[in-house]
Amino acid sequence: MTSNTRVVVIGAGLAGVRLARRLGELGAPPALLVGEEEHAPYNRVLLAEVLAGRYAPEVIALPRPAGLLRTRVTAIDRAARTLACADGTSIGYGTLVLATGSNPVLPPLRGLFGPDHRLPEGVHAFRTMDDCLRLARAVRPGVRAVVIGGGLLGVSAARALAVRGAQVMLAQQAERLMERQLDPDASRLVLRHLTDLGVEVHTECRVRDVRCVGGTVRSVELADGYALDADLVVLACGVRPRTGLAEQAGLAVRKGVLVDDALRTSDPHIHAVGDCAQHDGTVYGLAAPALEQADALAALLAGDMRARYGGTRSLTRLTLTGPDSPFDLAAFGETEPRPGDDVVRLADATRGTYRKVVVRDDRLVGGVLVGELGTVGALARAWEGAEPLPDDGPLLHLLTNDGGS
Repeated sequence: MTSNTRVVVIGAGLAGVRLARRLGELGAPPALLVGEEEHAPYNRVLLAEVLAGRYAPEVIALPRPAGLLRTRVTAIDRAARTLACADGTSIGYGTLVLATGSNPVLPPLRGLFGPDHRLPEGVHAFRTMDDCLRLARAVRPGVRAVVIGGGLLGVSAARALAVRGAQVMLAQQAERLMERQLDPDASRLVLRHLTDLGVEVHTECRVRDVRCVGGTVRSVELADGYALDADLVVLACGVRPRTGLAEQAGLAVRKGVLVDDALRTSDPHIHAVGDCAQHDGTVYGLAAPALEQADALAALLAGDMRARYGGTRSLTRLTLTGPDSPFDLAAFGETEPRPGDDVVRLADATRGTYRKVVVRDDRLVGGVLVGELGTVGALARAWEGAEPLPDDGPLLHLLTNDGGS
């Protein structure tokens, strides 16, 4: 295949691998995936399960693409339609797809970086398989671990470390855990679950300093002066779209690489999907939208000129596994009501379950469920359809019928 017709994808994560696989299923010529990680492509969503010891790394591997090149792209020459690589090679493309994902946010803490701009010994980001494997080698029963960040990633990491026997402390700047996804009642259930595992949770506290001795972390200091002794520190402060290549190439970038409904950037020969893409003002940073974008783009590149991506009404789901029963939660849409909204809430403290939905103008606009998620499928379908709810009382049935999924 000549370079002026070849599809080249930068990034071999969920979105890139899905795009290549779908192109093959649709009978299109195979795409060339360019990935810089040494590991086989894997499902990043399940890294916490590897850290917890539930899965071996090979269990979360994705189907291996036919065309995979391991190298790092350093520049895009849009005029020549070529990519410059760190190993000195050049790759020509006809259509380029950016599936570069996102980078972990590293907070501006004193003591976090040494003179060589590397993290101190014992301080870990938690974004890649290498990050996960380094953490897994370092954790052992009794080790003191501080997780900075109480969002989806921080909660997952804290749970995994606690299951491995670490003494875990979690520092969250916001007033509650997973405040972006959950309402206060659901956040309290997550807090109870973590504290039952022995995790010490500090909310409404700002981390000010990482203290090191001889290049190795020793403690984390909070803004109020309180210090948390630490053998390990996990940075779980969110992610940022990886847009460096796009910016250097002069593509339109805001929070992410700007794309239209054809997932096309400001250059008609370059598309973007997944965590690095910003569509209609939104950077999703979740697996479901990335997969939907990959499917839509594959159809378009395979010849369906009508294929378009219209956005995703995405559901956040988290399963925290361990030696006891799993702790499941799901959230979608608007979990906090506006004035005039109707709210239906069911809670069972004994079983540790919580279900809440928000209804506006006879439409389901959001919900949050903790434990026993049998109803999540039916509720999500009602929400995604955005249709008026029938007036014969099916909402309570959806909330209580565990066969709903």
